[in-house]
Amino acid sequence: MWKFFNQVLVTVVYLFLLAPIIAVVLISFNGSAKLSIDLGSPSLQWYESMLMNEGFIEGAKVSFITASIVALVVLCFGVPVALAIARYDFRGRSFVSGLFLSPLLVPTVVLGLGLLLVFQPIALTGTYAGIIIAHFGITVPYVIRTTLMSLTTSDVSCEEAAKVHGANSWETFRRVTLPIISPGLIAGAVMAFIISFDEAVISLFVAGAGRTTLPVEMFRYLQYRSDPGVAALSVILIAISVVIVIVVERAVGLRKVMNS
Repeated sequence: MWKFFNQVLVTVVYLFLLAPIIAVVLISFNGSAKLSIDLGSPSLQWYESMLMNEGFIEGAKVSFITASIVALVVLCFGVPVALAIARYDFRGRSFVSGLFLSPLLVPTVVLGLGLLLVFQPIALTGTYAGIIIAHFGITVPYVIRTTLMSLTTSDVSCEEAAKVHGANSWETFRRVTLPIISPGLIAGAVMAFIISFDEAVISLFVAGAGRTTLPVEMFRYLQYRSDPGVAALSVILIAISVVIVIVVERAVGLRKVMNS
């Protein structure tokens, strides 16, 4: 009886989570200009329209470049921080750990407004540098967290054995530590890329009239138009996310990444 109840509950939860995605997919094939589900005259016109929209193309370009740079920068910064927190005992370690995780506790609207007030006087709004700096703050906690999880669950004796056999700190990290924590690094990088690519609230504050990301372009599009075009674009983004998951699964295995 309980097994049947659990199966029903899991099914209901899955349907609840998938219902919005299914609705968006169905709306994207609507042949009319109404933002509703109407399969009477299915069409691919909205996909063609979105793929030819110069604003969305430029927004996607900015989002991809920004997210790629952010993922690389947070890895270069977050991994040494996580190593220092996990492997060294120093005064203020708990404070440092909490400091880098604190952006997760601050509402994005507050962060966006604060960054706007800081960026405007120094002309960083609407620039790649401004968007990257803004996204760095909200993505670095994920890289530090996933790397810390990998480091704290790894066997320290392997690193100690490498040092006993004459390996220096860099060789130990490159040949022993790095392969062990690589699933955590990949998980952090993927999360940083996706979060940066999809970030809308903070981007609305710092994008300005210059460089605009894809979520900002979608928001502006919805301000003046209400048609299935945004649904079609959303389906394209969902497909890209699925491709990323498949690539990660083929590369290192999704289970390892999720465990990290």
